[in-house]
Amino acid sequence: MRIAIVGESLIDFTATSGLNFEGHEGGAPTNSAIATARLGQAIGFISQLSTDLFGERLLKHLEGNGVDTRWVLRSDAPSTLAFVERTPLTNRYAFYTQGTADTQWNPATLPALPESCRFLQFGSIALLHEPAASRIIDLVQAQQGQRIVLFDPNVRLSLIKDLPAFRANIYRWSAYSNLMKFSDEDAAALAPGLSLAEAAASFMHSDSGPRAVVITRGGDGATLFRRGHAPLEIQAPKITVADTIGAGDTFDAGLTVGLLEQGVEQVAQLDSLPDAKWLAVLRFAAKAAAINCTREGANPPSRAELQVALDAQA
Repeated sequence: MRIAIVGESLIDFTATSGLNFEGHEGGAPTNSAIATARLGQAIGFISQLSTDLFGERLLKHLEGNGVDTRWVLRSDAPSTLAFVERTPLTNRYAFYTQGTADTQWNPATLPALPESCRFLQFGSIALLHEPAASRIIDLVQAQQGQRIVLFDPNVRLSLIKDLPAFRANIYRWSAYSNLMKFSDEDAAALAPGLSLAEAAASFMHSDSGPRAVVITRGGDGATLFRRGHAPLEIQAPKITVADTIGAGDTFDAGLTVGLLEQGVEQVAQLDSLPDAKWLAVLRFAAKAAAINCTREGANPPSRAELQVALDAQA
């Protein structure tokens, strides 16, 4: 196992017309786990799934894509459900999370990740619900100094009851991370009135916290900010967008897989990795996310499929 991801697993019901919806296995961490497995890295998923019909589908989805589920607990609590309506610029969400299996993740003993695991990813809506939120942070804190921690807040404003408190929590949780990724929409919610560079710098203001921050800008590309380095920017691949669900999650997978492929296994290497290799990682992640956006639902590419697209782009 090279990467572990902790967080929610749910069913996305996507509006097709009126009150007609089509179901897809989802949840940002789940999508990232699937994307990571398809990109060719050994990935473990940490969560709790329901024993209901949706939970069974989610478990089969993970295992069918080669995700290690040894740390997935089971519960009689219902599955989390999300309803998604596409709009021209973004997606609108309605989540049903009260008392659901993944929000109740509360293991008596935290998973012991193997030494071979070099990245741990956390974030998203699992951090909005107890007891899962506290146990996830316990797990992240237990990994300090042992592996590279990626934090993606994946802000969903419709679920946040106290935005100032949420912002304070994000800054607190970011201190446990080494690498942070969020979108320009997330930046507007987390750091209103700040430029993207200022928003990134606000998370890198002390010795603790991320060594690097990546901010994605949809069709305008992505920018990397690091301590003591000039920003690096890439343009997004030009595509015809079918759906943006899972784009950011696939980008996360591209970041961790791309960094591993560049030999990054220790926190210090986030600082020392040359600009050219960082740019290659960002393009790798962006291309994977772009391919996902050419298809309905969260449907990340395989490593072979991505390589063909990268070769054609070169």
